[in-house]
Amino acid sequence: MVLAQLLATDRPAGEPGTESCSLDTIQQEMERLPLGARRLAVKLRIALDPHWIWAVLTDYENLDRFIPNLASSRQLWRRSNLVAVEQVGTQQFCGLRFSARVKLELEEDLDQGRLNFRMLDGDFRCFEGAWVIGRDDTSSWLLYDLTVQGKPGMPIGLIEQRLKDDLANNLRGVQKEAMRRAADG
Repeated sequence: MVLAQLLATDRPAGEPGTESCSLDTIQQEMERLPLGARRLAVKLRIALDPHWIWAVLTDYENLDRFIPNLASSRQLWRRSNLVAVEQVGTQQFCGLRFSARVKLELEEDLDQGRLNFRMLDGDFRCFEGAWVIGRDDTSSWLLYDLTVQGKPGMPIGLIEQRLKDDLANNLRGVQKEAMRRAADG
């Protein structure tokens, strides 16, 4: 439902549920699922060719250079359009430093503009979703759809607002790097 809402809506900046910057409009939706899981979807409109966005998303060895709170990212292997990546994210929360590690399998589908991912191993019970790049008459857009479920004892409810803030910042980090590459390109 979250993903469908974001794909179907195109609210102008300033309307409830959006945050705007001079170059973009962010839309966010969150859904509470059973057993403490959360599904978050964040959509960013970008005045940029999708090629540049894809190039940034698939630069696995350098993602930690431009995605906030990502401490490390390294490609483990590649088999055709399947890639395994290990990432460590960190953030400050209530004065404490929180780190989480995930080993992800990503499926690249350039023709559809989709980068599906699922956790192979890590510090969550569930961590899966997709990056989706699209284009309409006026601009490109980038959608990040994440379903996350913490392990027992992980206070996912307490950090859900932080997750929402971080996801928006992550998309802005991708946007900034894609714009830099396009300007240099």
